[in-house]
Amino acid sequence: MSKIFTTPFNRTSTASEVVEGVDLSGTRAVVTGANSGIGVETARALAANGAEVTLAVRRPEAGEQVAADLRKTTGNDAIHVARLDVADLDSVRAFTAAWQGPLHILINNAGIMMPPELKRGIAGHEQQFATNYLGHFALTLGLHRALAAADGARLVSVSSTGHLYSPVVFDDIDFRFRPYDALAAYGQSKTAEVLLAVEAQRRWSSDGITANALHPGAIATNLQRHTGGLRTPEPYRKTVGQGAATTVFLAASPLVEGVGGRYFEDVNEAPLVPARPTELGVPGVAPYALDPENAERLWELASDIVR
Repeated sequence: MSKIFTTPFNRTSTASEVVEGVDLSGTRAVVTGANSGIGVETARALAANGAEVTLAVRRPEAGEQVAADLRKTTGNDAIHVARLDVADLDSVRAFTAAWQGPLHILINNAGIMMPPELKRGIAGHEQQFATNYLGHFALTLGLHRALAAADGARLVSVSSTGHLYSPVVFDDIDFRFRPYDALAAYGQSKTAEVLLAVEAQRRWSSDGITANALHPGAIATNLQRHTGGLRTPEPYRKTVGQGAATTVFLAASPLVEGVGGRYFEDVNEAPLVPARPTELGVPGVAPYALDPENAERLWELASDIVR
């Protein structure tokens, strides 16, 4: 394992601070799930620095309201809205088919967390795995040419410390044999999102594409609607601006140029942890989430599903 990558920033840094002075003029970005929470703040920071940003959202009418606000607050009129439901392969395919020209930044940010009942999504797969991972995998695959055309694109996969609750259980991804556990299913989907970045980095670095994954932190957003709200103690929480910082850093900072296939939190690369920490606030990434064999196996499996 290479030396852990460190930065001048930390858990209190904000999205605007990590790209202060960075000129993103001429840069085109797509942010999924950009109609609430850290997705909005991510789009705001990129737009404020001159990027052309597409809010890829399930409800375009809500996205238009967000876009209007962002145009006003950033002074950037190049903020667009496009329909994208990552839980629906037809929607993903329509989005990728409609995209024209290069894409410099793809941020896979949308997701769901811990629905209490087992439901099926894309191709009959467990809903969280289908939405959080398979939909974004199909989107990423469909935009590969656009990313390659950008000559230095960034792929950012928003995962979670929740990945520490489960590897990808290849023999029973969809809980057809084991009892459904909402947290384990969420953890599995978030591990899959890390593995997406790991394998994309291996396959596509020769195309100039850099891919990383991250944990944004504990932020009160719509993500917790199935869990009764954010339950993380106050000292470990972040503001929305702080929560978007690591995403924005990986998407746009020149400091991380050429650094890929890694997992970040608090705007720094996270260390490997041999077992799930028992204390809150302990950083770390599970070895299974960065394992190259797991990453390749999952990519091949997902390719067969979405193609």
